[in-house]
Amino acid sequence: MTNITITDPAVLKQLTDATGPILFRDPAGNVVHQSGGRFGVPPPGAKPPYTDEEVEQLSKNRDGRPLADILRDLR
Repeated sequence: MTNITITDPAVLKQLTDATGPILFRDPAGNVVHQSGGRFGVPPPGAKPPYTDEEVEQLSKNRDGRPLADILRDLR
């Protein structure tokens, strides 16, 4: 874990008053870190590599073994 000490009172107030996820940006506006929110949710503006139609088609393909069989073999 990285520890960063914030001494600027204005920044401390912004962080204390935040009610949701926080995007940390550099002076150019680029996101350098995101804090909070749900794990696994892409950052704002991220686009999935697949169209909705492709995702639907991929979800119909049920190749492979059932999870119950895999878990039984692992025991």
